[in-house]
This record gives sequence, C-alpha cells and structure tokens, in this order.
Amino acid sequence: MNWMTAFVALTLTFTVGCTGKKGSGKGKTFVYCSEGSPSAFNPQLATDGPSFNASRNIYNTLVEFKHGSTEIEPALAQSWEISKDGLTYTFKLRPGVKWHTNEVFTPTRDFNADDVVFTFERQMKADHPFHKVSNASYEYFNSMEMGKIIKSVTKIDDLTVEMKLSQMEAPFLANLAMDFASILSAEYGQKMLEAKTPEKVDTDPVGTGPFVFQSYQKDTMIRFKAFESYFKGKAKLDNLVFAITPDPSVRFQKLKAGECHLVAEPAPADLEAMKSNPKLKVYEKEGLNVGYLAFNTEKAPFNKVEVRQAIHHALNRTAYLDSVYMGRAMVAKNPIPPTIWSYNDAVVDYDYNLEKAKELLKKAGFPKGFETELWTLPVSRPYNPAGKKMGELMQADLAAVGIKVKLVTYDWPTYLEKSRKGEHQLLQLGWNGDNGDPDNFLNVLLGCAAVKAGSNVARWCHKPFNDLVQKAKQTSQQPERVELYKKAQTIFKEQAPWVTLAHSKVYRATAANVEGYQIHPFGSENFEVLDLK
Repeated sequence: MNWMTAFVALTLTFTVGCTGKKGSGKGKTFVYCSEGSPSAFNPQLATDGPSFNASRNIYNTLVEFKHGSTEIEPALAQSWEISKDGLTYTFKLRPGVKWHTNEVFTPTRDFNADDVVFTFERQMKADHPFHKVSNASYEYFNSMEMGKIIKSVTKIDDLTVEMKLSQMEAPFLANLAMDFASILSAEYGQKMLEAKTPEKVDTDPVGTGPFVFQSYQKDTMIRFKAFESYFKGKAKLDNLVFAITPDPSVRFQKLKAGECHLVAEPAPADLEAMKSNPKLKVYEKEGLNVGYLAFNTEKAPFNKVEVRQAIHHALNRTAYLDSVYMGRAMVAKNPIPPTIWSYNDAVVDYDYNLEKAKELLKKAGFPKGFETELWTLPVSRPYNPAGKKMGELMQADLAAVGIKVKLVTYDWPTYLEKSRKGEHQLLQLGWNGDNGDPDNFLNVLLGCAAVKAGSNVARWCHKPFNDLVQKAKQTSQQPERVELYKKAQTIFKEQAPWVTLAHSKVYRATAANVEGYQIHPFGSENFEVLDLK
C-alpha cells in the first residue's frame, strides 16, 4: 500500500459514521478516484474532463445546466432578457453571492458585475493585464470565436450586465453555461496583480462555488472543503478528495476496498464484476461523445485526402468494439453522436477494405506505404477506454497496408499541450459534448478558428465545411440549422480529417451508500448534490 492509498483509507476510516454536523469536529469526506490530473484549475485555460471536474467545484457560471439534463437554468444570473434581434443579452445578477477566501486573499465585497466584465474581457482583449498570464491560449473561447461574437460586456450597475453581440449566435446562452465561462473574481485579480503574482489567480483558484480549493499534490491528490457560505446552501459533503488514479483496474480495486466512493471511466472488462457486487452501484447512459483518430492535415502525407481515406479503410473499427469497448459502443461514422439533433444518418461510412486502402495509397504516391507516429491516449476516457490497446490494434491493421507505425504517448497534460501545438502526426482523441448543440462538435473541433485555438487537432480548415457551420450557428431556425449541419457532415466524411472510431456508452460506479448521483449528459461530475448515508 503506497502512502496515498494509506492516506485515503485513513481518511475514510476517520469519517465512517460521522454525522457531518457543524462543530462536531468530524465531517463527511467523499473520495473521487479520478482518471487523470488536471491540466489547469482555471477552466478558461482547459478543455479536458479531469480539469473541468476539478474546477467545476470551485466556480459558477451565469447560467447552468440543470442537474442531469441539458436544460438551462439561472445560476449567478437570476434572470435575463434577450432583445428581439438576438444581439443584446441583459443579465440580472444574484445579490449576496460570497467569494472564497484563501491564504493570500480575503474578499471585501460580494460577487458583482465587475467580476463578469473581468472574466470575459480577460479572454477577449489582448491588452487586458491578465490576457497573457499563465501563457493563456483560451482554447475554448477562441475556437468558438467568442471574441468575434461578443462585441462588448458592459456593467450597467452592480447587479446588471449587458452583453452585445456582433452577430446572431443560436447557441449563445448554452455556451455561457460551459466551463470556460466560469466567473472569476476581479478583486482577487487586482490584489494578485498588485502583489506581482497574477498567476495565483489560475493556480490558487478563488470562486463562488460549493467547494473551496485546499491543495494539489501533482498527479496524486486534490483536496477541497465545503464552502459554508455557498449561495445555494452548504453542500451535504464536508470534504472532497480527488485521488488521481490513471489505471482503471486500480480504481476498481480502490472502490471495492472502500478507498473511494466514485470511480470515473471504469474498464469495460470490470463492469460485470461491479454489477454483481452488492456494495456497489453501476450507472450507465448513452454518451454524447465521439472517439476519433485525427490526422495532422498540415503534415505530409496526411495533407493528401487519399491517404486519409486509405487509413479509414485500413482500420478494422468493428473489431475494436469487442477488444477495446467490450461491445459497449457503436462504430462512429459522423463527427457528432446519433444522440444529438441534426445527425446525418444518410452519410455512407468507409468500410474495412484493405484492397481499397492499397489502391488509394498507390494513387497518393505511396504504393509501399510509409512510416509514421501514432500517439495513444494515456488516460481512460469514455470515448476510448484503452488507448494503448487500441493503438496496438491500429498498428497491426496499418502494417497490413505497408504503413509502419511507432506508438508514442505522454502524460495527459503534456499530451494535450503538444497536440494543441500540432506536434503529432496521428493522434487518438475524442470529445464529450458540453452543451447539446452540434456547434459544440462541428465548430469547436473542426472549424477554421479552432486550428489556431488548438481544439482542431486535425488542423483542418476547409472553407466549404466552415462556411456551412458558420451559417448554421447564425441561424435562429432549427430546421434550417439541421440541413446545414447535415451537409457539413457529408463534406467531413468525404475529406476525412478524422477516422471516426466510436460512440460509447458512459459508465460510472459508486459505493452503495452514495446518494443523489446521476450521470450528466456531458459526462461531468456534480459533487454539490451528493451525500453519503
């Protein structure tokens, strides 16, 4: 037993039977066995699930998704009005919302409009004093072209903010419920700027959310405590621990041993054993996700569409369903899952056909194949629970058509950072939807602006596709948006910037005494609603 396992076990032993009553000296400690380390604690700087699950405890957004659904409800904004032309959003802010306190900052005021302006202008304005802090790239914000869409963010009074848009943006309100729009403290920013430590805003986060950040031991543990003054009322849990455990089999062992209460991304091979264990609960839901193999289309030979099509034909994706997903997924043919509106079922997929693959390689000028690198996922994700194993299967498939593949991987934060910069050739990745809108897949992952922002890891900017996606998000009528997105999916399939791999079911497992748990459509975790019997 290593020191971390011992710590968690000791923590759980200490809390067994605790009432959680204030002043008792005891409390309810919930341990979450997460699958990876966060790449950032400021959600403006992140795009990955482990980071968002950590930061979501700390912050709130103006609006949010109702627990377990895609429905928008008030959060830091208690109401809003939208002008008839769809270009002006006026938010009435919630009064009396308190900020967290940490070792270097004690707030002197409640949340107000200054914080909203600070949050968005940091991302929007290149001359903002925080714009370049932490070498920020604001990948989400920029890939969605929010700086182009938002014309201004203006404080009307302490509890009123007006956002003016430069163009109609159909998914705008849903976008504001996403993690990148989490509200930061302007006062904290100013204090850290004066102290010449502005980066603390990102590394020592202060928010309004249900849990206060306590500490982070890299690749090992994150600790939080409940915020007593949370505007929705104190969470039922007193302490929250993230035990970072990349190996899914180890997560399962910890769950069985009582060392954690919830495990992320259980291995498909462990699900039957989990279901048969009376001390555990297993949850499942159709996922709003896609797993894919991205080609770096800026690098030869993947700048040739014939090479990309050839590799699509060469990969036996149906075999991966059994070996990697244990049958708990379906082969993906589109970049959006069938659970999202505008899915184009008429698209014809690439079949597994080695002869077609060889013909296309010959046509592209590679009759004997070539050598390349394939980066494999270092963490379990619902869209790809076993990156290394899938990489080995891909390696064997591609060898059959003369393509010699070297498998490479990195730790999760490094993997993401290097892929954003386009250092890869072939890259395993995927996406869990953030807001239920097709724009969240087709624009954020495949739009031209997303190349520079880093979320378009295929680095594919194709004007006919991009024009359709841009027109769709500026159209208020959903039937028209559907037709535009369907056409975009047809172009995507012809151009093949990805090999679409799978849409998987999402699974979670908890201890039997966990109450209030639901799998969110976006695969995110909400700890403020949980309780322990």
